[in-house]
Amino acid sequence: QVQLVESGGGLVQPGGSLRLSCVASGFTLSNYAMTWYRQASGKGRELVAALSSTGVTTYSDSVKGRFTISNDNAKNTVYLQMNSLKPEDTAVYYCNAEISVNINYWGQGTQVTVSS
Repeated sequence: QVQLVESGGGLVQPGGSLRLSCVASGFTLSNYAMTWYRQASGKGRELVAALSSTGVTTYSDSVKGRFTISNDNAKNTVYLQMNSLKPEDTAVYYCNAEISVNINYWGQGTQVTVSS
């Protein structure tokens, strides 16, 4: 059974930090490119960070220097460490695994709200 489960979202004040987790089951996460997307209310889906199967990371300009994507192969988990959070970071965050050109696995999403 193939599954991705995100966790770690919540309410945080501006300038605070959160760490999101995405646990994979049914496949080996380290064999594939992993990405984090987010979707704010009323807006389209935005690519936030990506981790290739060879360990190369990329980030959107809006989060560069504040967010870090990483993985723990022993736990089959990918993380998104979010620091210096801003109100504009408020969104539902989704984990995605790029299995092939035709197959992508998505988690259910976790809500991140940055507000005072």
